[in-house]
Amino acid sequence: MPPLLEVGNLVVQFTTQDGIVHAVNDVSFHIDQGETVGIVGESGSGKSVTALSIMRLIPEPPGRIVEGSVRFVGDELLDLSEEELRHIRGNRIAMIFQDPMTSLNPVLSVGRQIMESLELHMHMSSREARHRAIELLEVVGIPSASRRLQDYPHQFSGGMRQRVMIAMGLSCNPELLIADEPTTALDVTIQAQILELINRLKDELGTSVLLITHDLGVVARMADRVIVMYAGQIVEEASTEELFDNPRMPYTLGLLRSTPRLDEEESQTLTPIRGLPPDLTTLVEACPFAPRCDYVVAGRCDQQVPPLRIVAPEHRAACLFDISIDTPIPANKLRQNTEEVSS
Repeated sequence: MPPLLEVGNLVVQFTTQDGIVHAVNDVSFHIDQGETVGIVGESGSGKSVTALSIMRLIPEPPGRIVEGSVRFVGDELLDLSEEELRHIRGNRIAMIFQDPMTSLNPVLSVGRQIMESLELHMHMSSREARHRAIELLEVVGIPSASRRLQDYPHQFSGGMRQRVMIAMGLSCNPELLIADEPTTALDVTIQAQILELINRLKDELGTSVLLITHDLGVVARMADRVIVMYAGQIVEEASTEELFDNPRMPYTLGLLRSTPRLDEEESQTLTPIRGLPPDLTTLVEACPFAPRCDYVVAGRCDQQVPPLRIVAPEHRAACLFDISIDTPIPANKLRQNTEEVSS
């Protein structure tokens, strides 16, 4: 069976006063039917820009999809007219945005915003759309759904607004749901409820999910496969189990070593990633992670871009060397990391 979504050699740039920002550089991946794929990385790594490019929601200007391919069930989305794309957005591909308060229209009731999509894409009457909107609010766990239908976004809590966004996203039974940081700024209890809701609806509807997050705990719980992005590039890709058990790229190792895990020994210390992400207005012919890497080799890492190579079955990593979770950090780098944190 062919993939539901195929992204090939995607390049996205933004024109700013400081120069051209190379936000996404030659990104390629796929999502299969019924699969959940997680994209992780620090802020500014290109996760959200990649998702917005799939939906062709990059503001032009200053943004621009320079080259690449985005094929959805065989159709090239980058070649479709705006009118043709409107029949796919919110219908076959839906998106849960990072901040529901700024994504929901403050002057329209939540019921009107859900019904609009149903009337446009599903050709429902106003009465049918209202009945379906109530059903959706009940499905996502909003009490007194028929009454809350008339309320406005500011009358909902952060968790409830996120549930409304999920109800809108699932209103037309999409084939692909893009969830961009769906649990940002929510407390852990509401976060768990939202993730459980997405998982349950995915199983019931057979929807594929592209989950964008910086939280490795969320990825471990939700994703079948993980893509790690850094400086606008994919630096590692593997199944969730393989990535956590056998990371092969120093940046992924850094993320895992700086994140507390329940399956680690109590004496396990967290090791932060030193330094800052690179300036994306400047492209250099070197590994983008080299200035922060604990395993960097002078004369190699700073002089060539590592290819995204196969390091194990269905496992790709962008590193010139064979690094693993058991490779010790050099003592001088470990001491430097500790000093930076204490200062």
